Amino acid sequence: QVQLVESGGGLVQPGGSLRLSCVVSGSGSSIYTMGWYRQAPGKQRELVAVITSAGGTAYADSVKGRFTISRDNAKNTVYLQTNSLKPEDTAVYYCNARNLGGSHWGQGTQVTVSS
Repeated sequence: QVQLVESGGGLVQPGGSLRLSCVVSGSGSSIYTMGWYRQAPGKQRELVAVITSAGGTAYADSVKGRFTISRDNAKNTVYLQTNSLKPEDTAVYYCNARNLGGSHWGQGTQVTVSS
């Protein structure tokens, strides 16, 4: 069974930074796309950033220039460096990983940006 465990969320002041991590275990096949999504209260889950196994990346317009996604294939780990955080970045951040078996989700980690 594929498991994803996120960490690194918390409370941060506007302008601050957090580094989110997600470790994937139990995958019987190679992980190709990994990504981060977020869901704010009362809103739908939205894509934040994705990264392919070859290192190609894509970002939501709202986070371009502030967030950076990276991955360590040897460790099956994906990271999200979040800088210049804004109150509107407040949400539960979910890790996603895709392999031949389908799409898999973590339990989420809360990011709160507030003074």
